[in-house]
Amino acid sequence: MADGSVRRVVLVGMMASGKSAVGAELARRLDWTHVDLDREIEAFAGRRIPDIFAADGEAAFRAMEAQATERIAGRESIVLSPGGGWVTQPALLDALGLGTLSVWLRVSPEEAVRRAAGAPGERPLLAGADPLAAVQRLLSAREALYARADLHLDTDARAVGSIVDDIERHIRSLQVSGTPSR
Repeated sequence: MADGSVRRVVLVGMMASGKSAVGAELARRLDWTHVDLDREIEAFAGRRIPDIFAADGEAAFRAMEAQATERIAGRESIVLSPGGGWVTQPALLDALGLGTLSVWLRVSPEEAVRRAAGAPGERPLLAGADPLAAVQRLLSAREALYARADLHLDTDARAVGSIVDDIERHIRSLQVSGTPSR
């Protein structure tokens, strides 16, 4: 992006890192559209994510995730909040096109489990006897992929508004400097 303009933002990170809440607030402030990719998949499939995982498995869900990304690729003035495993398909970030700012919302495994406990049954990859160990395994497998993001922000003990402030400041700095992103 030669002119430094940000035309879309994608928020990546572990489940319960705040992608949906931050995405909705950032889109509101920018007067853009927020796309929660899991909600898009559910609307398209006519089923909830846990039901898709249970009936079809993770591979089928990842295929649906890729198709949903293709449907929105190239759209401008959007803030995209995909699920935590979206980064396991690195081509999806590239498919969004030039002008995409990627932001890693980092959350500690302990905080992710604490937040996810508020919606039991909604996180299929946390089902099991030891959710903390599951999050630690997932983070270990995905951390290098999350780290590819243009901007890294910690979310533990931070208000949504404060995180959005940081993203807005970063967008303004890119637009002033003309520094290209993806």
